Amino acid sequence: MEYTIQTSVSSDFDHVVETTIDELKYDGFGVLCDIDVWATFEEKLGEEFRQYRILGACNPGLTHEGLSEEIELGALLPYTVIVYETHDGEITVSAVDPQQLVGIADNEALDSIANEVHDRFERVLASVADKLESSTEI
Repeated sequence: MEYTIQTSVSSDFDHVVETTIDELKYDGFGVLCDIDVWATFEEKLGEEFRQYRILGACNPGLTHEGLSEEIELGALLPYTVIVYETHDGEITVSAVDPQQLVGIADNEALDSIANEVHDRFERVLASVADKLESSTEI
């Protein structure tokens, strides 16, 4: 089962992260958390790992609407967007597919919200790819 939507780009890792955050903000998402997995593994484990960031994205209006329909939805939030370096040197931006994620709740009232978030994430990923002039796989 596919549970993410993604794009891959050839660009500087930090620039991809910055562009992704900017495009999320442009489409109404705030980034509530930013976890630098590479730095955490280095500091806590003394282990090397590829560049990898986990961004917790939230759209307050859509979140309010979703929590009003399903109070336990908060256990699935914020929506996760990851940026990581692939083995071939490309940078992948991958977002959880909210249609798959919200399907767990088995509440049809959430379908329109999941579809809206899905559409916004597709726009964000397409915009990241366009701005960084690369190939997109959505």
